[in-house]
Amino acid sequence: MAGRTGAPDRLMGFGDQIMATGMARGAAARGKRIALGDGRRILWDEHSEQIFRRNPNLAPPGSERDPDLEWMPYYKGHRIYNRRAGNRWVWNSEFHAVPGEIIFNDAERKAGKRYGEGFVVIEPQSAQWKTVAPNKDWGVANFQAVADRLRGAGQRVVQFRGDKSATVALRGVEQMPTTSFRDALAIMWRAAALYIGAEGGLHHGAAAVCTPAVVLFGGFIPPSVTGYAIHTNLTGGAKACGSMRPCAHCRAAMQAIRVEDVTAAAQAHLKQSRAA
Repeated sequence: MAGRTGAPDRLMGFGDQIMATGMARGAAARGKRIALGDGRRILWDEHSEQIFRRNPNLAPPGSERDPDLEWMPYYKGHRIYNRRAGNRWVWNSEFHAVPGEIIFNDAERKAGKRYGEGFVVIEPQSAQWKTVAPNKDWGVANFQAVADRLRGAGQRVVQFRGDKSATVALRGVEQMPTTSFRDALAIMWRAAALYIGAEGGLHHGAAAVCTPAVVLFGGFIPPSVTGYAIHTNLTGGAKACGSMRPCAHCRAAMQAIRVEDVTAAAQAHLKQSRAA
């Protein structure tokens, strides 16, 4: 589910905003802008501006009376891809995430290459503040093992590190300073060969900037809803249950994903990238 990762800015809700940019694609070409809200108010949250900046497909708050609007009922507390039923999310099987769009300026594009290129970005923790965190937790030790194997094969492996990062720093993995979530995505776009992590904000970001990824879904949310075809999406063979509480089914799904599975998928993406 879209949300905060342990990466830059103590992220919350960036994935939802990125999915909105995917749904809004092409609006400006039709002479329209998408108004995300309840039909009366455009409802952005605290992260919307950072993701929607310079995007001609989206109408900002204050433009509710403009004549070029197409309303979309997508905002905090009312997402199209799910609905709540007791202590679980029911996923909308008719919804399929479209890769989003981040509009960078020249300074962001230049800054995105300041650390060189060709590295793998890895994020071992996702949305630790959420009650569903245990259901999406593959385990730091597993991510460490993947990082060790990739580094042993000569691959540069990094973690993004913002001022407010709360995620565990993997041993031997380069900690790469970032100034914001946008900055992290600019780096990913300009320089990363691959992203590895759980379903969440950075996997949506990777899709938006066309970066290959190995995404650990497990048994919480289905890749058919919030996954992308350009990524390798691993479920452990489980059907998504949407449980908002710690769940034995989700834990078993994550345990079914082997270090070898993730490493092999990563190496396949890297091989394809080198051959391109």
